[in-house]
Parts: sequence; structure tokens; C-alpha cells
Amino acid sequence: MGVKFCSCSYARSGLAFDPLVREPFLVRLAFSTNAYTRFSLAEALRGIRLAGFLGAEILADEPHAYPASVSDSQIDGVRAVLGELGLAVSNVNVNCSFGYWKDAPAEAYFEPSLISPDARHRADRIELIGKAMAFARAVGARNVSVTSGRMLGSMSPSRAAGQFEESIGSVLEMADRFEMNVGIECEPGLFIEYVAELREWIDRLGHPRLGANLDIGHCQVIGESIPAAIELLGDRIWNLHVEDIPGRKHYHMIPGEGSVDWLGVKSALRGIGYERYLTVELYTHTDEPQVAAVKSFGFLERIFG
Repeated sequence: MGVKFCSCSYARSGLAFDPLVREPFLVRLAFSTNAYTRFSLAEALRGIRLAGFLGAEILADEPHAYPASVSDSQIDGVRAVLGELGLAVSNVNVNCSFGYWKDAPAEAYFEPSLISPDARHRADRIELIGKAMAFARAVGARNVSVTSGRMLGSMSPSRAAGQFEESIGSVLEMADRFEMNVGIECEPGLFIEYVAELREWIDRLGHPRLGANLDIGHCQVIGESIPAAIELLGDRIWNLHVEDIPGRKHYHMIPGEGSVDWLGVKSALRGIGYERYLTVELYTHTDEPQVAAVKSFGFLERIFG
């Protein structure tokens, strides 16, 4: 069964013209396939393009493009669909690895991670990231996103820091080989959860390919100023995950339906001269991803033009 596409694909009805929010702004809009996990990757890409987006983030996990099992023929198929649709890849999302486990939980699960207590799990995670980079390069992406992982059991922050530095060093060696940027995503409850922490790691390691996959909703959840986070990371933001948030609860909502200050986001992005992708991430909307994509495009097009 294919995606049920809405005839109002560009979602412009009902939006009043507002000269304040229609000022020209050179950002690019994308949508993540992780909202379409009940559909094939090809169906997801077609739905995203039909909603109006010119960019798509590809989930490097089951059921779309799990790095350990994606084949050359599947990669060729993805490239063909992208070319047919005129769709670019904003990011390859390697944040989670549900495909690694036989019985992965239904919610976000970050193991194996770069700081897993088990050395074999850390090695497997690094290998998965490397394969994701190869896939990303093949489909025309310029960056992949990863997380630090969660401190499990009795792991202390100092031990986690040592494991992270060792693991990310291996990841960055591969990044040089594949000419790929690596965006660390800060996530509530993970070892690297605050933007200031990530900025410290970027400065400490000094590698030109290490940056951020900044999720503005996560900033709001943990009480950070979104504009300040954008300013702090500046030109090291390789991709921006966007969604709305109800207050400070970690639940991804369709842009415009929560409490994020979108004009503040726009002003901050203009301040740093951001011209990369705003990628909508709505893994919470797998029941009706096309509706979510259409509504998201309509709202963001109104704000960012």
C-alpha cells in the first residue's frame, strides 16, 4: 500500500499573507523519513516531495537504509528516486540503531553508542557510522548525524568523556576519508545534552568536520535559549532539526502547533547567515506522516519564505 497523498500538497490554504514573515530568507526546507517508518524509503521520498519539500533526511536505520544491510542495488534505487523527484538529501540520520537489535524497544534507543561500556558495541557503532557515511556519499549527502549515547550503569562523566574522545577520533578519521561532516546531536539525558558542552568538544578537538546537528526542540526542553544556541554553534551547524514542542515536554509536534518562538529562530538564523537545511523531524507522527509533512511545509514556507 502506498502513501495516501493529500491533494492540498503545498498546504497554502488558510495562511494569511504577513509581510513580516515573508521577508526573503535563504534557508532550505527538508523533512525526515523517520516519520514514514510504516512505508518504504521510496514511498517516503515521494511523499516528502509531494508535500512541497526539496530536501529529505534519510533514516539510516530500519526500515529505510540500515547501514549494515543496505545493498548496492538499493542505493542505486534511492539515487534514481532522488533524481526523478529533484530531491536533495539534507542529512543521513544515524542517531539510533534499531536494526542492530532483534527486539529493539519502540522508543528512541541509542545503543550501541560511542560510549557503550562494551568495547564490542562501541566498535560496532563506529563501523555502522562508517557504512552510513559511505551510503551518504553515494546518495549525495554532505553530512551525517550521530549522538554521544547515554551513560549506562555506573559509567561516570569522566569515563564517558574518555570513551567519547576515543570513539569520535575514529569517526572523524572516517569523515576525512569520505569527505563527510559529522553533526553531533545534543539530546536530553545523553552524555552530550547541552549546546555549551558540544561547543566545548568542537573547540577542544579542533577538527573541521566536527559540528552540530542542532535540534531546536531539544534546546527548549532542557531550558536553553534557542537563539543563543544557534549563535553559539554558528557556522558549525551542519543541519537543523526543527519541530514544535509543548512547553518543555519532549514531544515532537508539527511546527506551528506548540510553543517555539519561530520568528526568534528565524532572526537567529539570519544573524549567523545560515543557508543550510531546516529538517522537520516528526518520528512521533508515523500514523499520518503525509498530513504532518503537508502541514509542516505550509507553516515553514510562510515563516521562512
